[in-house]
Amino acid sequence: MDREEIRERLRDANVRFLRLQFTDITGHNKNVEVPSSQFEKALDGEILFDGSSIEGFTRIEESDMLLKPDLDSLQIDPWSHVGQREQTDNPVAHLICDIHNPDGTPFEGCPRQTLKRVCADAKSMGFELMAGPEAEFFLFRRTADGGATTETHDSAGYFDLAPLDLGEDCRREIVLALEALGFEIEAAHHEVAPGQHEIDFKYGPAVKTADNLATFRFVVRRVARDMGLHATFMPKPIFKQNGSGMHVHQSLFHDETNAFYDPEAEDDGISQTMRWYIGGLLEHARAIVAITNPLVNSFKRLVPGYEAPTHLAWSMRNRSPLIRVPARRGIGTRCEMRMPDPSCNPYLAFAAMLAAGLDGIKRKLDPPPAVSGNVYTMSARERSRLKIRSLPANLGEAVDVLEKDSVMKEAIGPHIFQAFIATKRKEWQQYIGHVHPWELDQYLTAF
Repeated sequence: MDREEIRERLRDANVRFLRLQFTDITGHNKNVEVPSSQFEKALDGEILFDGSSIEGFTRIEESDMLLKPDLDSLQIDPWSHVGQREQTDNPVAHLICDIHNPDGTPFEGCPRQTLKRVCADAKSMGFELMAGPEAEFFLFRRTADGGATTETHDSAGYFDLAPLDLGEDCRREIVLALEALGFEIEAAHHEVAPGQHEIDFKYGPAVKTADNLATFRFVVRRVARDMGLHATFMPKPIFKQNGSGMHVHQSLFHDETNAFYDPEAEDDGISQTMRWYIGGLLEHARAIVAITNPLVNSFKRLVPGYEAPTHLAWSMRNRSPLIRVPARRGIGTRCEMRMPDPSCNPYLAFAAMLAAGLDGIKRKLDPPPAVSGNVYTMSARERSRLKIRSLPANLGEAVDVLEKDSVMKEAIGPHIFQAFIATKRKEWQQYIGHVHPWELDQYLTAF
């Protein structure tokens, strides 16, 4: 859209406030909201904010940052009272922004521009990444004063219906809100664990999909709150239940052609480009996991026995390895990276996976043979024979691996790379230094 089209949309909808939205390096949505009197400055990219107040951005002596909006990202928020579809009297719109320095140059700590830079690298090789994430989440009850709990409001399981599934009304409200924002919703259903849900939207170019994922998380939490529930994308909120993953389907396109499909390939229709891409993902997976699974809690999900992948292998359709190739061919040929979880920064996660895949193509890294057996049930000796490595066991180990990966450092950029590692090391140190209830239960009276 051009500026005049944006002005007309804002005017026709009687928009009084505009949110300028971005993410910090950990993936939290941030925004600066301006009233209608400042719309022109906002569209010109002249709104300043204090970057020193954002985790991993700048020091206090160099704090001024500019918000440069992506004009094509304009959306008018569909908020209303629960059960009503009409707009409020004074609707709010939002624009997704890139962060720039005061002199107008791109800020190297901006996650969105990091992904743009890696996408530009892919374009120089003739490729465009198409990504389709499947972000799971939990719906929990709130306390009388509005506090979050881990008490589920249903006991349903995978694909269950009402009356077991009590989350369908909330899911429908979320879907309606997302559709009003232009999302193409493909499916919504109850997941494996009680209170766990999934809503899938159509795949698309990497930057647009990352934008959508950031908006998706905001919408889910907002609608749930309006319906008296708490939505969380925390990977593993309940002990002995499946955690929430975010499988990411990926394919590279050259113009309108899927570069992952080769009709001449024997048996499977998978191109050599796709094999090299998978080889790159497996080569760097132990480093990528610090970015795609960035919390201490993320590694409580990545344990054997709960359908989350823990071993570095790939397969055709088999869901136990880290990477799966779904059965569809032609334009739908893709690989599915199964380890990410929805707590990640989508811009950095997509940038890391794309950079790894491109490195595999550049270096022509053939993956090992596809695994047909259930990796979950293999013995350590069998995995060793097949040369199947494991993911890091915890966030501390993952950060150590990430720090040594030069491809990831170049992809993420030195500013974000150093800030991210420092932030995650601090988080890990705080965790391992804390005395947890489990330790008191085990040791307080025994020793």
